[in-house]
Amino acid sequence: MFIDNLNPVFLRVGAVEIRYYGLVMSLGVLFGIGMIMALARKKKPALDEDALFEALFYMVLFGFIGARLDHILLHDTMFYLTHPFEIIAVWHGGMAAHGAFLGGFLGLWLYCRKKKMDVWKIADLAVVPLALGLAFGRIANFINGELYGRITSVPWAVKFPGVDGFRHPSQLYESATDFITFVSLLIITLKDSKKQRHRDGFIFWLFMFLYSTFRFFVEFFREPDFLILGLSLGQVTSLAIITVSIPVLIRLWKPEHGQIKKRRKRK
Repeated sequence: MFIDNLNPVFLRVGAVEIRYYGLVMSLGVLFGIGMIMALARKKKPALDEDALFEALFYMVLFGFIGARLDHILLHDTMFYLTHPFEIIAVWHGGMAAHGAFLGGFLGLWLYCRKKKMDVWKIADLAVVPLALGLAFGRIANFINGELYGRITSVPWAVKFPGVDGFRHPSQLYESATDFITFVSLLIITLKDSKKQRHRDGFIFWLFMFLYSTFRFFVEFFREPDFLILGLSLGQVTSLAIITVSIPVLIRLWKPEHGQIKKRRKRK
């Protein structure tokens, strides 16, 4: 068993401190944008890089807002009502993944609608580094000692500061599944750049399906905020996404008829 004495502060200079959580988010955004731009260059036809960068800016902005609002309104409302300054203290943690997905997609959709761009082409690229960012984000949650698991006696159980009993390191469980999701999406995306096997939007919905499926099972080991008919809020949300994503993935699996004809002409 392990006692968590990790310091969530990466660097402190006077009254200013840089936490691992904030560092991971900042580097994740920069790395993610870089990876999306690199993957976009492999797409045929190529996407306009300036427009793509602007679209990603709005996606990230709305994603942060959605993640924060989801956590505040659905997970810990009373705490933020009594500690209003903490609403903007994102470096202390408190970002909900499902809110980030909804907010980020909304920002991307609004921009693409205004500029008459295909939202699904960009969404397919964006979810690849997003899965990697989530993996490192959960490691940051572990360092912060938040989103811990249920009480257990397994040999790898962790004692988090200020929390009773030894707990499942559910943050690391979810991080491992996010790494699996990232590798899977990256392999499919790189193969797809050479030969399109499905319609635009497939990678996005595959991410939603994989993330939600893994999240549903990991939630059995995670300490729930509250239960709905015996399931956590995260499980209920994940089940809803799984239910929607399965028929969408089936529909998007095969290329459109026009794409098949183009491919035959190339041959």
